[in-house]
Amino acid sequence: MTAFLTLTRREMGSYLVTWTGYVVIAAVLFVLGLGLLGLIQALNLEPASFSITELFYDTFVFWLVLVVATPVITMRLFAQEKQSGTFETLMTAPVSDLVVVLAKFFAALLFYCLMWLPMLGMLFALRRLTQASESLDPGALATTCLGVFLLGMLYIAMGCWASSLTRSQVIAAMGAFVLGLSLFLAGYLAYAVPPQVGWPHLALNQMNIHQHMKDFARGVLDTRAVVFLLGGTFLFLFLTLKSVESRRWK
Repeated sequence: MTAFLTLTRREMGSYLVTWTGYVVIAAVLFVLGLGLLGLIQALNLEPASFSITELFYDTFVFWLVLVVATPVITMRLFAQEKQSGTFETLMTAPVSDLVVVLAKFFAALLFYCLMWLPMLGMLFALRRLTQASESLDPGALATTCLGVFLLGMLYIAMGCWASSLTRSQVIAAMGAFVLGLSLFLAGYLAYAVPPQVGWPHLALNQMNIHQHMKDFARGVLDTRAVVFLLGGTFLFLFLTLKSVESRRWK
């Protein structure tokens, strides 16, 4: 546990002592601000019958931050270590490969959560500006935060795997972006494939993160969505672990 906490603190510190972490947070704040401004303008023109969390989910802001920011967060996790030559030193330290993978994953996940914290303030500000106390349901807010967290876990895990496969941070970011974008686009395929097709429709429907996030934003906690997101996270962490362990075979 001591080694895990030490490595997690080391990885988390690397986000906060370099310009990359602050640039990511600043960019996310800028995009969230644009989304908030758009919602305010839309509500001024026409009152909405949906909750604030559902309105926020329907904007491009959430998906833009999720698909674009997570590859930037994860691209350096393993690729930078390999490029700088410190990866082998880290791997020869008295810690297991699993501890290294989990420490890097949780550090990136903590930074991801830190990145999204301003969203809570913006949602409450939007609630105040619209003067509709019932438009921000505590239950819907809790499930929305859970959905953002679970989706972040999956996307961070995909980024970890992409970073473990290469020495180039750019290639790692591109790989994570392609994986994340593919999962995002699979949600649209779920609407295009009719139920009569059979198992392809069921598979795509299970992978439909749009519908999963819509349910979370409405305050609906679907165990199928939770199982899918957690299962995907464990799968990509397992692939990351095997990628890290593969150095022993070379």
